[in-house]
Amino acid sequence: MALDAETRDQLVRSVARFVDEVCIPREAEVANNDLMPEDIIQGMRELGLFGLTIPEEFGGLGLTMEEEVLVCFEMGRTSPAFRSTFGTNVGIGSQGIVMFGTDEQKKEWLPKLASGEMVASFALTEPGAGSDAASVKVTAIRDGDHYVVNGTKRFITNANRAGVFTLLARTDPSRKGASGISAFIAPRDTPGISIGKPEKKMGQQGAHICDVIFDNARIPANLRLGKEGEGFKVAMQVLDRGRLHLSAVCTGLSERLIEECVKYAKERVQFGQAIGQFQLIQGMLADSKMESYAMRCMALDAARKRDAGQNVTVEAACSKYFASEAIGRIADRAVQIFGGAGYVADHGIERFYRDVRIFRIYEGTSQIQQLVIAKNLLRDD
Repeated sequence: MALDAETRDQLVRSVARFVDEVCIPREAEVANNDLMPEDIIQGMRELGLFGLTIPEEFGGLGLTMEEEVLVCFEMGRTSPAFRSTFGTNVGIGSQGIVMFGTDEQKKEWLPKLASGEMVASFALTEPGAGSDAASVKVTAIRDGDHYVVNGTKRFITNANRAGVFTLLARTDPSRKGASGISAFIAPRDTPGISIGKPEKKMGQQGAHICDVIFDNARIPANLRLGKEGEGFKVAMQVLDRGRLHLSAVCTGLSERLIEECVKYAKERVQFGQAIGQFQLIQGMLADSKMESYAMRCMALDAARKRDAGQNVTVEAACSKYFASEAIGRIADRAVQIFGGAGYVADHGIERFYRDVRIFRIYEGTSQIQQLVIAKNLLRDD
């Protein structure tokens, strides 16, 4: 159920204030230490950010897609590592349980995720499976009342903080492709589950990705999500929401970069005048504003259509594809406008330049978005 306008606006203002007063002043600290401070995480819990998409009956905020997009516009205005801290709880870490969980599973896990007491991660990607999600090789073989899981998941966001994983594993090795894959709730404290060390990354320091290794880990059969063989369906059902979430984050960051560029263009003097007076600088500012405005419009339009019950697979792919590519161009222009100052760490522009590169990869690469869009256009109804 949608929030009333006053409550929605109050939530958005509260998140905006948290970003301005807590997150932005500590961006460099988080990046330099590659660590999210506990007091900031606690602030996120108090705002309800870990439970944005979890139904109210389980302690979450139960936001509509449009409301989630509005919140993400604000969270996007700071370093993406802050959003990543709770992002896996908002996405498929919880949504697989929301959409496919039994009543018992929901009662057990969703309140912990909504409060931020527990972090959920999505364990899909493997050394040989990423964009080709149907090629999962980690196995989950039925053994009485349990499934025995073996194999390695790679690049799993928040794995070192997670208390539970939404796991995709192959329950029928004789069947190739998506039909042999099932989804599970995999508690982190299950014997046989271990976590690799955080990877060194190009950007988004403070947000960690790790391998998750399963060595004869026994997952109770009552923790399977949906029917056996429906795991791929579980994953695909939440992608539209995840793609619109990221589109909104990209939009918020584009607005932050434009704000920084405009301020710098007014202050930086060359050839006797502010560089903002030069038409070539103005052209870069104008192009960035045009793309940022288009990003915002696309995300809101698709979100409203999804809330109205429409299938927005194409719109979500269009929005994510455009936004993730556009934020790269906007960040590149920001470095150019700042010149040498944009290449050094003092202003944080070079950090944003590195941070945004991942947006074109996760939740489906740009090339996967192209395939989704084109295949749906060519599909016979």
